[in-house]
Amino acid sequence: MPSPTSSDIENLLRELAPQVLGALVRRYGDFDAAEDALQEAMLAAATQWPEEGRPDNPRGWLIQVASRRLVDTVRTEVARRNRESATAIRDAPTESRLGVPGTASTDRDDTLTLFFLCCHPSLSPASAIALTLRAVGGLTTEEIARAFLLPESTMAQRITRAKKRLAALDRPFALPSDADGNGYRAEWQARVGAVLHVLYVIFTEGHTTSAGARLRRGDLSAEAIRLTRSLHGLLPDDPEVTGLLALLLLTDARRAARTGPHGELIPLAEQDRTRWDRTMIIEGVRLATASVSGGLIGPYQIQAAIASLHAQPLRPEDTDWPRILLLYNALERVAPNPMVTLNRAVATAMVQGPRAGLDLTDTLDTSLSGTHRLDAVRGHLHEMAGHHEAAITHYIAAARRTTSTPERDYLTLRAARLRRTP
Repeated sequence: MPSPTSSDIENLLRELAPQVLGALVRRYGDFDAAEDALQEAMLAAATQWPEEGRPDNPRGWLIQVASRRLVDTVRTEVARRNRESATAIRDAPTESRLGVPGTASTDRDDTLTLFFLCCHPSLSPASAIALTLRAVGGLTTEEIARAFLLPESTMAQRITRAKKRLAALDRPFALPSDADGNGYRAEWQARVGAVLHVLYVIFTEGHTTSAGARLRRGDLSAEAIRLTRSLHGLLPDDPEVTGLLALLLLTDARRAARTGPHGELIPLAEQDRTRWDRTMIIEGVRLATASVSGGLIGPYQIQAAIASLHAQPLRPEDTDWPRILLLYNALERVAPNPMVTLNRAVATAMVQGPRAGLDLTDTLDTSLSGTHRLDAVRGHLHEMAGHHEAAITHYIAAARRTTSTPERDYLTLRAARLRRTP
């Protein structure tokens, strides 16, 4: 068997990291120590696997190596304290308390469980979501900050405060004493909303990356769908869980048509709809319909309904924009957000004309001042209205602000095409 390439190993480690971190935190309860041990284990893997070959159970290998690092750290700390003080260290963790590496199952995927554990009730929802995205979701602080429309420094402080808050608690990652085999009970229902938000943000970053040369990161979007499926299996009657799974499937069904042969971005109205995944669309529509059986009241239910209306027409001109606008009106009442308003502006333009949509964007100058999306939408609406000079100005402004190469190239091309239009 040929030795794995560095790229293969890097992709595998990125996939396994959240699962291994989940197992370590569940077993040892120390978030920071588990993160440090995981980094050392991943460095060892990146060094050894190209030469020695990938182990039969890479996840188990990482857990065992990281566990040994944790035990060594504890021994070192105990020795240091013994040298500094003659006081008995009854409460210091020992190897027996940590457990022998490899005694627990290395085959269990603890990722979803760790999502719930990170969304601790002692943290605000915003802090819990940010910590989970950084520690378990695989997103950088910069990516999380862009998702929340905040400066990176602000987000870094939020994550640091969340870690310190958990470090001050007694066994913050312990499961309740009456936990069943999966560790998901009714008392964790309060955490479901935060977990859904985490999964949504991970998928969104995978579907359209906020920076870099690629339009999408398939590893992130696929992992978000996998974990949402797992959560739906545990909570099949939760309408918001069902709605989120429907939304992700309906959105991901378009992935093959979103880029051209050179990776260039293709907007929704110009996509070849024969390339959409109809199997995913059928499943997504079925789930979206099931999620609203008790009423259309949750943000993910509403977004799934919107995605369903986008996914079903075989031609863009057959899209039911009046119904989509009604749904965005409902979504803004349930979950007011600048990005929701921006999307509502597009729907408004499709129903009432571009001027009405542009008027709505005037309310977003402050809340979306740091992103490229407001200029991108204004460019599109001005182009709809035939205001080519204004459209070019906004497209260029958006292209300068985005950190995504495919989006920058698309916006620049739109402006260039309008310059050539008589």
